[in-house]
Amino acid sequence: MALQNSHAAILDRLIDMVHAAGPVAAQTDKYFTNTSRIVDAHGDQRVTFAIFMRRRVVAALEPAIRLIKRFVPDAEIKRFVEEGEVVPSEHKLMEVTGSMKKLSEIETLLLQKVGFPCVSANNAYEMCRAIPSASFMDMHARHGSGAEMNILAAYGAMVGSEAAKKSDSSVKGFVGSSQDLTSPFFGAAHGMGTMPHALVGYAGGDVLAAMKMFAETLPDAKSLIALVDYTGEEISDSLRCAKWFYEEATLDKQGKTFGIRLDTHGGRFAEGLDYEKSVDVVGQWLKVLGEYSIVETVLGGRAFQMDPGNILVDKVRRILFGKGVSVASIIHARLALDGAGYKAAMIVGSSGFDPQKCQIMAAAKAPIDMVGTGSFLPATLTETYATADIIAYNGVKRVKVGREFLL
Repeated sequence: MALQNSHAAILDRLIDMVHAAGPVAAQTDKYFTNTSRIVDAHGDQRVTFAIFMRRRVVAALEPAIRLIKRFVPDAEIKRFVEEGEVVPSEHKLMEVTGSMKKLSEIETLLLQKVGFPCVSANNAYEMCRAIPSASFMDMHARHGSGAEMNILAAYGAMVGSEAAKKSDSSVKGFVGSSQDLTSPFFGAAHGMGTMPHALVGYAGGDVLAAMKMFAETLPDAKSLIALVDYTGEEISDSLRCAKWFYEEATLDKQGKTFGIRLDTHGGRFAEGLDYEKSVDVVGQWLKVLGEYSIVETVLGGRAFQMDPGNILVDKVRRILFGKGVSVASIIHARLALDGAGYKAAMIVGSSGFDPQKCQIMAAAKAPIDMVGTGSFLPATLTETYATADIIAYNGVKRVKVGREFLL
């Protein structure tokens, strides 16, 4: 995957941040600084580091490569996988050869830039492939720790999205970011987004009033997406906003797009639904009768039978029929909009759209047009841990017991 100039500039900014944080010796693990000093005192050697992950990932190595080139420019880098390639666990990603004195001290910084984007890329890849007909917006920023993490995660999402599109031409993938900082990764000049709950609250809890203010203040915005869960009246507010957009303001005649965003709190059902009604809505949509028949249809008979403890089944039931942004709530909103004549209205879903939720949404044919998500972020920090081992000293192959597979 060729790196565009705008993408390279963002990654260079990332490395600038690392450089500005202080001397390498202050940022690395002390045992690497100690090693560097000892090697310097007793004679440097030319070594080869092998870098790998303990889980399957999608390769997103450019941040790490650019860091190596900045801090140890004379190091040689040999890639074993291309950017965007699906990589099995414990498969060598790359080798880095050069001065042990120099490379030892940047090992910590190097590994920090490997795992996070690779796991983010893998998750984004799975999500985009699961719902090829939906576009995705990167909304992870508020869950990040700052600009470095934002860039690493968004870069990973871009790589995963592009890999998914390469594997399936029907995939729409990620089309934007909530931040200006990372939006060029997704082919956009600026961040995208409409309104948070705070703006609806500012408008007295009236989403239509918030949308009117949005339209007046930002007349160049090409889309207006109403966040309709503030008062718990998702359907009523969706129809009210759609009526104003299409029939009163006729903004569609100006080439603008209308949509609603469902972000219903996980502690309650969307307007007009309870558990039983949700089962009915999904069953009628899929033309399948009965709660467990629906789950079996979505999971597939074999997967259903292999879950005797109902651990997976219960999670699938929550996504299909439960509180929050469920499959049922999306279908329910789609039917209401279509029934009122607003078939062109988009439905944007947000709240917990991780790879598994995307897969269930797709299997249930949920009519979702866009997913706003930060849930491509790694679920646990431990899955992002990359490992580097020296496998050769002055050309002599040597590695600790248990890592012979790297030779």
